[in-house]
Amino acid sequence: MFYVPDGTLKAGVYECVECGSRFLDLSTDEEIGCPYCSDDFDMELGPDDLPPGERKDAKLQRIVEGEDVEKFDTLLSLAITGGDYEWI
Repeated sequence: MFYVPDGTLKAGVYECVECGSRFLDLSTDEEIGCPYCSDDFDMELGPDDLPPGERKDAKLQRIVEGEDVEKFDTLLSLAITGGDYEWI
């Protein structure tokens, strides 16, 4: 799972078009590399293919600020764990 540090005041909510993962990131760029699938090594890369680290598969869905950053972080965490909030 990928989280933003406590006290973050501005973050981007991203969704990866490859794996469908949703996550928060400190960046607010339109596209960034997905932390879940960009590290996968593909043995069948051709000379015209981008290396996995340079792919930008995650698209910005929205920018959250202030208290909404912590709320989104908690909601995404609950979605990933299936609603098990005891660990929070």
